[in-house]
Amino acid sequence: MASSALLLLLCVCSLQLFLASAQRPKALVLPIAKDAASLQYVARLTQRTPLVPLQAVVHLGGGFFWVDCERGYASSTYRPVRCRTAQCAAAQTKSCSSCNLAPRPGCNTNSCSFFPGNPFIQTSTSGELAEDVLSVSSTDGSNPGAAAALPPRGPRSGTTGIAGLGRNRVGLPSQLAAAFSFRRRFALCLSSAVGVAFFGGGPYRLLPGIDVSKPLLYTPLLVNPVSTAGVSYKGEPSVEYFIGVTSDPAGHRQEDGLGGTKISTVNPYTVLESSIYRAVVATFSKERTLQRVPPVKPFGFCFNSTGVGSTRVGPAVPQIDLVMQSDLVFWRIFGANSVVVVNEGVSCLAFVDGGTNPRTSIVVGGYQLEDNLLEFDLAASRLGFSSSLLFRQTTCANFNFTSTR
Repeated sequence: MASSALLLLLCVCSLQLFLASAQRPKALVLPIAKDAASLQYVARLTQRTPLVPLQAVVHLGGGFFWVDCERGYASSTYRPVRCRTAQCAAAQTKSCSSCNLAPRPGCNTNSCSFFPGNPFIQTSTSGELAEDVLSVSSTDGSNPGAAAALPPRGPRSGTTGIAGLGRNRVGLPSQLAAAFSFRRRFALCLSSAVGVAFFGGGPYRLLPGIDVSKPLLYTPLLVNPVSTAGVSYKGEPSVEYFIGVTSDPAGHRQEDGLGGTKISTVNPYTVLESSIYRAVVATFSKERTLQRVPPVKPFGFCFNSTGVGSTRVGPAVPQIDLVMQSDLVFWRIFGANSVVVVNEGVSCLAFVDGGTNPRTSIVVGGYQLEDNLLEFDLAASRLGFSSSLLFRQTTCANFNFTSTR
């Protein structure tokens, strides 16, 4: 079944979920398709009254679910959040807006306002905090509810919102958990085709019936005390997801690194501080089977792939380890996630040089997340990760969206 709730949204717009379902689901599921042109990951859901389909770009570290209210937004359940209310306080904003025009979505006097950033085009704008209905399919971990019976299709051009999955109280995971009374936990399984996000916990079953939540390795989620948003207040922490990598892909100890390690769906490929990047390239350069060829932007290391062997987890290239709190806890990146085909017979190391003084020394990008299950447990402040699911003979494209319970 589809479960609806009234959520906070930011209108530019931002949403708050309204509980409209008589039956509380134990978990929810969303299809997430990759757009081949933009390399962004797009969630498909329905929203407003009456319900309309919505495509929202997934921003793992985004603080809001927001939509563009300038494009004919119409809904009988839209309600602006007034200043000095509990909902406004939950958003941790100190701004209150006024509008001299006729009231409409995004333009109301005495409404709680915010300054959402669009990290994909690196701009910020003002927005009105509001609440409206959002409908998401429930799941038993294997199949979606009846409303999601149609097979997923590729994303259309022109997405109309951003689905912020940040760790604050008005990010989509926390709002869904509050609306349906389940644990503040979600899992992301991205794919080059159509992947899946789960809200509320497992099991997470992918065809042919494999529960990929077992086993996972766990590492603490760290709080960056400095906001990484485009517009922020003094003392406001970041709502993005950081982990403690004690040894980087080059084997360097990272206790004194530049701003830690962030997980991001904004960056299509992992970005490394220059010294780390050079060390990784040096490791690949030592591999005798890799005949270097001129680079193809945005990559700096490319090679002739015609003579490179293949394995279950991708091309036979050196593996890359992100070591966490101990040598026994590491995220291993295999060829399927470290190498990308750019032309016939030419592949490149799917990492980008981030310069000598980046804000964050390692930003793990979307390509490295594909076919890896990531479970973000906000209640326990920990990350569970699987490394490549190809070892388990399944992929993140294998959630059964085509049949229902």
